[in-house]
Amino acid sequence: MTAFSIYTTLRITREGPVGTLTLDRPERHNAFDDVLVRELAAALGELDAHPQVRVVVLASTGKSFCAGADLNWMKRAAAYTSDENLADSRRLAAMLHTLHSLSKPTIARVQGAAYGGGVGLIAACDMAVAVAGQPLALTEVKLGILPAVISPYVIASLGERQARRYMLTAERFDTTTAHRLGLVHELVDDEAALDARVQALVSALVANSPQAVRACKDLIGAVAGQPIGPAVMEDTAQRITRIRASAEGKEGIGAFLEKRPAAWTLGTTG
Repeated sequence: MTAFSIYTTLRITREGPVGTLTLDRPERHNAFDDVLVRELAAALGELDAHPQVRVVVLASTGKSFCAGADLNWMKRAAAYTSDENLADSRRLAAMLHTLHSLSKPTIARVQGAAYGGGVGLIAACDMAVAVAGQPLALTEVKLGILPAVISPYVIASLGERQARRYMLTAERFDTTTAHRLGLVHELVDDEAALDARVQALVSALVANSPQAVRACKDLIGAVAGQPIGPAVMEDTAQRITRIRASAEGKEGIGAFLEKRPAAWTLGTTG
């Protein structure tokens, strides 16, 4: 069994094929600082490399999912040189890209409020389930800064038109509105229902070929936003050719034709 590192701002646990990364700064509303950013990047790397983990759930303790940037961190950053500020921003951008491009599917379990970078975390995950009515906001311009490094993920989730409104006004909306706009996939009434819906998504994911899921994530990233032309047509043809010839591709088709469970559905609780 692979042991996880011990962190000061978050916890990693594993139950069968599910790795849960829990932000654990409830007294600071799980706000980002340089330590949390560094530990998140490292923890995501551990979960991506763990051979038994097939799904990653991003969760939080306390009343808030993530309140964005920690004010004490922002105060320190105000005294940074330009080079120090750039290095800090690059670390945050790299962490979000790691979350977004993780080879394993990710689910945001949103139990509370999310502001600024917290909305970015939700948008960077593949799926999000949230308790209805929780407050959200992209508050950066109110503070005289920009939602810059989170913008690719937020715009992809909300769409440009809605992102223009909420990024420019910094007004609050809630998870019910976020669901209507596409940032959140499912709404529930309370945390018990939240866990049940997250588990339902996990069950759907682990029923699928691990290799195909990884390849499908890569496919979506490669095709999204690209014009449908010869390059995309050739790339997608090459991808399906490779996966059909793979061991898991042959196993999946064989299991379907033989009306039996595929090999990857066995032993997923170990």
